[in-house]
Amino acid sequence: MDGLLIDSEPLWQDAEIEVFTHLGFSISRAMCRRTMGMRIDEVVAYWQSEGHLSDVPRQEVVSRVVARMAELITTKGVPQRGVTGAIDHVKGHVDKLAIASSSWMVLIDAVLDRLGMRDNFDEVVSAQDEERGKPDPAVYLTAARRLGAGPSRCVALEDSLFGVQAAKAAGMICIAVPIDVPKRERQGFEIADLILNDLTELPTRWVELPAPG
Repeated sequence: MDGLLIDSEPLWQDAEIEVFTHLGFSISRAMCRRTMGMRIDEVVAYWQSEGHLSDVPRQEVVSRVVARMAELITTKGVPQRGVTGAIDHVKGHVDKLAIASSSWMVLIDAVLDRLGMRDNFDEVVSAQDEERGKPDPAVYLTAARRLGAGPSRCVALEDSLFGVQAAKAAGMICIAVPIDVPKRERQGFEIADLILNDLTELPTRWVELPAPG
């Protein structure tokens, strides 16, 4: 969802930079990209393990970032280029669609309401309910189970390396769309089955996907 359906990666960076700076940790956008695709509590844990934000309870930092992110989605969130056509195309080739996101459910709801896309998805799954977030495959395995499909019969679309790693670990076909990742930082994305520059390419390149297992 983040960075794929909605152009939210800049908003995540804004929220993290604003909150972290207020708490005494100055962070750059390049530093934010290190944790792109991770669950927000694991983002905070990562920086605390690096010696930052250690004087603030983790849940307090998480709550502040989530609250600010919800505000930014509601006021500034816009769909990614090509998302409507991509969804329409995929719906013509699969039985069901799900969201499998690292985001908290309150943020998933904010995105779906902001974009008016709720009716497009049969299942909505948040990694908030899993023991671990991406790159662990748990949220994808839960989504597959709720869709009633084996993972090898699923196609995952991802914008982050952690997401691609999660999808492949789950045993899924994966389309990477690293829109917000500079080309010089795309090492590792080659494990995806297909890499697109943006979602406008999906309808014409869908035929390049391997047959599902």
